[in-house]
Amino acid sequence: MEKNVKVSMLCQIYGKLLTKKQLSILEDYYNQDLSLSEIAENKNITRQAVRDIIKKGESKLFELEEKLGIMKRMFKQEEKIAIILSELTKIQEKSSDKQVAEILTHVKKELNCLV
Repeated sequence: MEKNVKVSMLCQIYGKLLTKKQLSILEDYYNQDLSLSEIAENKNITRQAVRDIIKKGESKLFELEEKLGIMKRMFKQEEKIAIILSELTKIQEKSSDKQVAEILTHVKKELNCLV
């Protein structure tokens, strides 16, 4: 996975555990695609300070993910749901019972809400 996407996702998961300044700057950099200079100008700090805040914020996010593994578990769950949906589709296609087909449609709808 591309680093920018990964950091952006980690911000969504663990952002509240960062300082407000770290989160704001990481979101500007990764989600708003602002340059270090643009962020520095907007926040009235130096470009180097922005870079340092980004590096510290990234380190904190990766450390949290390594310890807690929420994003990793989330991806595993999505993979399992996709497999279950695939199997349900196979059953649904082979089943001639209308009631079973309706139940499977409902179950698939509920599983799709989880993804």
